[in-house]
Amino acid sequence: MAPRTALIAGATGLVGAACLAEILRRDAYARVTAVGRRPPPAGHPRLTPGVIPLDRLDAAGDALCADDVFCCLGTTIRDAGSQDAFRAVDYGYPLALARAAKAAGARRFLVVSSVGADAASSAFYLRVKGEMERDLRAVGYGVLDIFRPSLLLGERVRPRSGERAAAVAMRIVGPLLVGGLARYRPVDAAAVGRAMVARALEPHEGVAVHFVPAIVRLDAGERA
Repeated sequence: MAPRTALIAGATGLVGAACLAEILRRDAYARVTAVGRRPPPAGHPRLTPGVIPLDRLDAAGDALCADDVFCCLGTTIRDAGSQDAFRAVDYGYPLALARAAKAAGARRFLVVSSVGADAASSAFYLRVKGEMERDLRAVGYGVLDIFRPSLLLGERVRPRSGERAAAVAMRIVGPLLVGGLARYRPVDAAAVGRAMVARALEPHEGVAVHFVPAIVRLDAGERA
C-alpha cells in the first residue's frame, strides 16, 4: 500500500494529541499537516513544520492536500466564552475544514462528535454536534467516520469544572451500563485517537457512526 498523507485539526487537544501520536507511529503515513490555533509541541520528521490557522482555511489551497483528514476539534461554552464562539469551533471550523480539504483532494474524513448528537435536540451542545454531523454528510466524502464518545477520560492541560468528579463516578457506574447503555460509558481520550487511525486504515466506504463499544474494539484490535 502506497504511503498516505494526513491532515489533523486539533492536534494539541486531548483526543487530537493521541491521534497525532498514532499517525506518526504508523509507517502508513508519509506526511502529516496540522491545522489549528497552535502547532503540536513535538517535532517529527514526517510532521510538516508550523500550523495552518483555522480562520485561513479558504486561502490554504494545496497545503490542505491529504488522503485522510482527522478532525478532533472541540471546546465548551465556558472555554469559548459564548454560544456563538462555541458554534464556530464545533460546527463552523469542522465544516470549513471538510469542504476545503475535499476541494484539495481529501478522500476520507474522520471526526469526533458526541454521544447524543441530534440536530433536533433541545440541548444546545447536542444540537450543534448533530448539525455538524448532518452537514458533514452533505459535503460528499466517499468515507465519513463519525466518532461519538461519551465522557472523555484523560489529563487536560486546563481541567474542566466538574469533570474530575464525573470521571470518578462514571468509572464506578460505567461497568453497569450494558446493552444499549454501553455507549454512555466513559472512554479514554487516547483510545478514541488510536481508534480513529485504526479505522482510517481499514478498507471501507460510506458513512459510519462509532459509539464507545466500537471505539474500544477498534483500539483493542490495533493493540492486540
